[in-house]
Amino acid sequence: MLATAHAACLIGVEAYPVQVEVRLGEGLPGFDIVGLPERGVRESRIRVRAALGSIGFALPPRHLVLNLAPGDVPKTGAGLDLAIAASILAACEGVSPEQLASTLLVGELSLSGELRPVRGVLALLRSAKRAGLAHAIIPEGNRHEAMLVKGMSIHYAPHVGAVVRWLNGEAPLPEREAASLDPKLLSEPDRDLSAVRGQEAARRALEIAAAGGHHMLLIGSPGAGKTMLARALPSILPPPSQQEALEIATIASSAGLRSPRILIGRERPFRAPHHTASAAAIVGGGDPVRAGELTLAHRGVLFLDELPEFRRDAIETLRTTMEEGEVVISRAKQRVRLPAEPMVIAAMNPCPCGYHGDPTRFCRCGEYQIARYRGRVSGPLLDRFDLQVAVPRVSARTMRKATPGEPSNAVQQRVERARERLAERGERTNLESLTRDVAKEALTLLELGVERLKMSARAYLKALRVAHTIAALEGSDEVLPAHTAEALQYRVLDREPA
Repeated sequence: MLATAHAACLIGVEAYPVQVEVRLGEGLPGFDIVGLPERGVRESRIRVRAALGSIGFALPPRHLVLNLAPGDVPKTGAGLDLAIAASILAACEGVSPEQLASTLLVGELSLSGELRPVRGVLALLRSAKRAGLAHAIIPEGNRHEAMLVKGMSIHYAPHVGAVVRWLNGEAPLPEREAASLDPKLLSEPDRDLSAVRGQEAARRALEIAAAGGHHMLLIGSPGAGKTMLARALPSILPPPSQQEALEIATIASSAGLRSPRILIGRERPFRAPHHTASAAAIVGGGDPVRAGELTLAHRGVLFLDELPEFRRDAIETLRTTMEEGEVVISRAKQRVRLPAEPMVIAAMNPCPCGYHGDPTRFCRCGEYQIARYRGRVSGPLLDRFDLQVAVPRVSARTMRKATPGEPSNAVQQRVERARERLAERGERTNLESLTRDVAKEALTLLELGVERLKMSARAYLKALRVAHTIAALEGSDEVLPAHTAEALQYRVLDREPA
């Protein structure tokens, strides 16, 4: 007898449907799997046999052939276990095949028949919805990932036995609506901008970066507060829209991340890889292709602390991604596109010892050492940061006497209003659109600054975008000289040495 079940597999952060076909044939007893299964899929024979044995079902002494279609695409992961088990039961008339025709089955089986959570459930559910399937059964451990998928009946199963009873109409399975959220997941994160004291200029730059989605480089001595500023940035970003939340959660699910607040669309991601990370860890890669930090931070923040300490080949990959918003990984067998549109926030010291230009500490570095240290980051990469901000150290007395700054929710409201104004004015991608609504005096001042600082054409366009963001924050319909002057202040590395 022939039976078919529906499953899905991942490629990068996207999923593609897989049909699991089982046929009981004549010949010596055996269990063959075809359709380009990798090792984890081939080993499912052992898991499925033991799991079915836990509910009292023994494989018949016949030749069993299992085909994973389409046959020209590699199948990876243990998430096919449940579909394989259900299709075998249907071929042996252990479950009704009618219900299988409209149901996605996802889950790894333990030897005792329990369903274990797997990577990429949200992507698999979205793929099943596009394919027209009406039902889905997923492991209980993946329940948060189903919150953002609409238009499907999604059930949670703890054990393969519960799945069999549901397929035969003998007992119901809990559905998505029955799942309850822990109240702690609904609370706001505790990193607030009010904790940053005595850094008014840096706080202002952070607000501008959040409003315009600008990349920012923080330059300052150790302990100046660069990391604190970067970690407070997500708290002033607007909540993700429904589409953004779906993108963020799909990527997190595909990477196997278990952050409930991200999986239910409550917050944007914040990724801070260590400076020893490889190029593949930053961009993505491997076999099968896995998302890198750039993709994991999509629609959120990618924080690169101690930027010059990163490997050159790792950070130079940012040059294209910071402008294109995606990563393309090409291999001999496949070509995978990964979304990658984070805000890149980087931090670095002004010199190897960290105290060049500090009024209270003596710098031991010579000009050659400083030039060599900064040369670890290429000029083209530095040029792609919209804001280059100096973060001076704040004395203990100043911090103690300084009043707490505005809380994140107050700044977030201004950021949201500025983004709405920028959206109303439309996307500005070229010089003609960027110079529109700019006062003649403001444009003259900006061009004079560009010539004086010997800025590149890219830096000129970035300064214009920053000026538009500042105008939106101020509620102005026109970019004024004060806005372009402030935008020029955030090009620290473009200034000529004294």
